[in-house]
Amino acid sequence: MPFTPFHFGPALLFAALFGYLDFWTFMIANVIVDFEPLLVLILGLDLRYGYPLHGFFHTFIGGSLVALALAEVMTKVYKHLRRKTDIRKLRITALSGVWLHIVLDSFLYTDIKPLFPLSWNPFYGVFSAFDVYSFCALAFLLGMPLYSLMNLKLHPKH
Repeated sequence: MPFTPFHFGPALLFAALFGYLDFWTFMIANVIVDFEPLLVLILGLDLRYGYPLHGFFHTFIGGSLVALALAEVMTKVYKHLRRKTDIRKLRITALSGVWLHIVLDSFLYTDIKPLFPLSWNPFYGVFSAFDVYSFCALAFLLGMPLYSLMNLKLHPKH
């Protein structure tokens, strides 16, 4: 699902269901991994060097590195904004978001090797593209009002 808003659907739904997660970190984590296919296409890495569209950062190892870097950046952002931060929470949030992205993409693309260094993708083909996109759209439709409702309960206006 490169460069699509589809990842925001599950992100919203899970952010609503699991209130422990930091909303902004989780939303960013769910899409940040797609910097890889963007760079591959822009720089022609697939044509020049045979680099897959979904390479190292679409593995749990590579994605984890991205997630941990994101958690560090978000810690600095929140400190700059003078917001209380919990690095453990941000790490869990970032890892959860990136891994969700990898699993969703793994259902769809043959070039993803989520269990690298193993070349096997146990998720590919478990669900059809229609199933995955439908889930993402439904998650968005459920996630928007649910997140809004949960946010109202957590921060009632007086």
